Amino acid sequence: MIQPTKAQNDVKRLLFILPILLCAVTSAIAQQPDSLRRISPVRPQTNIVLTPPKGTSEEIIQQYVSGDTAKAKAQERKDSLARIYPHYPLLTDVTFGVNIMDPVMMAFGQKYGAIDLSATLNMWNRLQPVLELGLGRASIKPDDLFYHYKGKWSPFVRVGANYNFLFKKTPDYQAYFGFRLGFSAFKYDITDIAITEPYWREVTTLDILNQKSHAFWGEALVGLRIKIWGPLSAGWQLKYHGLFKLKDTPNSKPWYVPGYGKRTGPITASFSIYYTLPLSRSKWPAKKADEKKPDTLSGKSSPVMD
Repeated sequence: MIQPTKAQNDVKRLLFILPILLCAVTSAIAQQPDSLRRISPVRPQTNIVLTPPKGTSEEIIQQYVSGDTAKAKAQERKDSLARIYPHYPLLTDVTFGVNIMDPVMMAFGQKYGAIDLSATLNMWNRLQPVLELGLGRASIKPDDLFYHYKGKWSPFVRVGANYNFLFKKTPDYQAYFGFRLGFSAFKYDITDIAITEPYWREVTTLDILNQKSHAFWGEALVGLRIKIWGPLSAGWQLKYHGLFKLKDTPNSKPWYVPGYGKRTGPITASFSIYYTLPLSRSKWPAKKADEKKPDTLSGKSSPVMD
């Protein structure tokens, strides 16, 4: 029988020991911290995890070379907010309106009412200063009273502002809350006043003519306006108002206040037709159909369609 040489025995021992050494090394590596087993995007001096900026590879390299990653992130956040909150220019549009509710009601027999015009300046599609001018009159015989009230055509003015809750949307559709301050100086007559003499029960009539008064009031309102066609739109307003000051004469009290309505009526409504003129249209946010996205094949821009 041939005896193995010393070299052969050494090879056998090496083959026996080698798997044991490999297992030991593997176990030692597995027990090391994660930071030694993989590359971490953590700055040792700040311990802040870095997230790669968005953009083309050239832009990313340029940002890291110039150390401008913070500015790039700020610009990206600004662009995102611009998409969520579109910023309209200071002077977005100006709108002229006419209230047609009172003329229509007067045509169907109502004995009092007003004709008023409005001008609204839309700022940032959010804040809207408003000026309203008009004329009001009344000619009525109350059912429960024995006189004829004649309010002459008299002017009134209302000033205030609206706040558009749909400022993120197109100006074609608006839902708003507003307030107004109103003033009117007017004249009226009270005729055919029936007075019954208590003893003889005789009825006599008298007139109170050329009465002068003025009123100052405030209004809170909600409104809605929608586009009809082109620059034309329509909308309604529901108002709650109250008198701050109403001048009474020595002989009478006004029954109707131009621009306010009946003295005892706290709630009124209006329906108007509007004509809108856009301002600074070139600075308006682009609509979705007008935005463009890059074409990955040609590198050109193509419109985004709904």
